[in-house]
Amino acid sequence: MTKRLDFQPCVYIMGSFNDQALYIGVTSDLMKRISQHREGFFDGHSKKYNIQRLVLFEIFATMEAAIAREKQLKNWHRQWKINHVTATNPTWRDLAEDLGFPPLPVY
Repeated sequence: MTKRLDFQPCVYIMGSFNDQALYIGVTSDLMKRISQHREGFFDGHSKKYNIQRLVLFEIFATMEAAIAREKQLKNWHRQWKINHVTATNPTWRDLAEDLGFPPLPVY
């Protein structure tokens, strides 16, 4: 079985500029998903609250494992989610910049 090079299951957390809104998702193509969030591709919560900054991501071997983790995180209390991001990314900087994305404008 050949593995697609662009297939990498992961869970990600995006944040708004003021850290008031969070979005938790799962994808097999993080780069594409970051672009979609930055371009406002998705209607609803992420577009309404301008959620564009990647503040955390976790990579998994299988999509099943990533989906299980996404469900777990979505069931957490908001403060637990905030604590989890802060523990791994204390300044809540946009990790997308580490992946080659340009800095977002500051509002």
